[in-house]
Amino acid sequence: MSENLHQLRCFGCGSRIAGAEARPDFRCAQCGELFEVEYPGWSQRGGHDRPNPGALKWLWRERRCSGESLDESGVWRFRELLPILENFGNAVTLREGNTPLYRLPRAEKALGIDRIFAKHQGMNPSGSFKDTGMTAALSVARERGFDWVACASTGNTSAAMAAYAARAGLRSLVLIPEGKIAWGKLSQAMDYGAVTCQLKTDFDGCLKVLTEIVNQQPIYLLNSVNPYRIEGQKTPAFEIAEALDWNVPDHLIVPGGNLGNSSALGKGFREMRDLGMIPRLPKISVIQAAGANPLVRSLAANRGASLEPVEAHTRATAIRIGNPASWRKAAKVIEESGGSCLDVSEAEIAMAKAEIGFEGLGCEPASAVTLAGLKKLRAQGVVRADETVVLLLTGHTLKDADYTIDFHRGTLLTDDEKKGLEGGIDALRRNAISLDATPAAVLSALKGKVG
Repeated sequence: MSENLHQLRCFGCGSRIAGAEARPDFRCAQCGELFEVEYPGWSQRGGHDRPNPGALKWLWRERRCSGESLDESGVWRFRELLPILENFGNAVTLREGNTPLYRLPRAEKALGIDRIFAKHQGMNPSGSFKDTGMTAALSVARERGFDWVACASTGNTSAAMAAYAARAGLRSLVLIPEGKIAWGKLSQAMDYGAVTCQLKTDFDGCLKVLTEIVNQQPIYLLNSVNPYRIEGQKTPAFEIAEALDWNVPDHLIVPGGNLGNSSALGKGFREMRDLGMIPRLPKISVIQAAGANPLVRSLAANRGASLEPVEAHTRATAIRIGNPASWRKAAKVIEESGGSCLDVSEAEIAMAKAEIGFEGLGCEPASAVTLAGLKKLRAQGVVRADETVVLLLTGHTLKDADYTIDFHRGTLLTDDEKKGLEGGIDALRRNAISLDATPAAVLSALKGKVG
């Protein structure tokens, strides 16, 4: 491991250790907080190890035409800004990243905002943003000689970990909360060969059990408490800046679950700014479901000084987390960037998901909190008409097909959840119609819809 190029710094007490010295649970032995990867050679202008911004921009653009496996990865294409491996030949890649940045014309018109984009991380190999972090952290596990890797998951992490473990020839263990995971995600972990255990608890309970296991056995933990996950997950920030010709959007809006994603993206933009690659940070806002909103409550109660876990309830299973591990990091990113943190209801999530579908894109429910949150931020005047907004869509629409079908059938939401929004919800529903197998029946159904 290139310990001379990177080290781990505790986010709480600031103590620094070599990467290989981290405990199995990646908690600081002094204060119990999480670590963050830092690169000492970047801190001094003109230093030998400090990257050259102009040269890197040219190199990364050239790599897009390369047929080498590392260059085809949207994570390892930027490997100069994540020197976490002694030998990049140990990198495990499925050509993750390089995901599209889509314009959202319907949303722009509806909200009166000049430019709204969606960075669709659901277009990764396993269908979610988790792949960008998994390629980095699992590569470290491989280089350090681990045979087993493991994670607790609400779905996407387990799918990504199992896929990359299979690719690397490693064994994988998945702990999931019983009955609280979308079947599409569970099927992926099974298909990729993971030992999958459903525990009678929630996500936070699964993570607690797994922490005890990795402290007893040589199993490498791959949840977002692992700082190398964050290194991979920062790379969409590079892609966004590159796609906007090395400018940054005014606002980046991110779903809030375990909060590693907002932490990672904030780190990516901060490093680019400090290296002179971009002029400023975007305002990074985190949106949570109203039934799983511990960070919203923390910032409202004490400006993020402490966080009280909640019992999480939301149909957006990917963010059904009541005790997020990276909350301190996320709170710092929001404060540093001048962003916001708010929550949205189940009905607002469902409506936003359907509206993204009308853009021809589609996403999993957790992704849709970004558009639902943008609506509120626009109404509050936080987002202006002349600004540029990027929504981070974290997962593919097929991750939770049952949610989509239930919405269009009208069985997803309760009457109480729909209060005040019935007309808008009904206008978005497109249930399949059962008809006789005749042209006349089909044409009759089209009356009033075409012409």
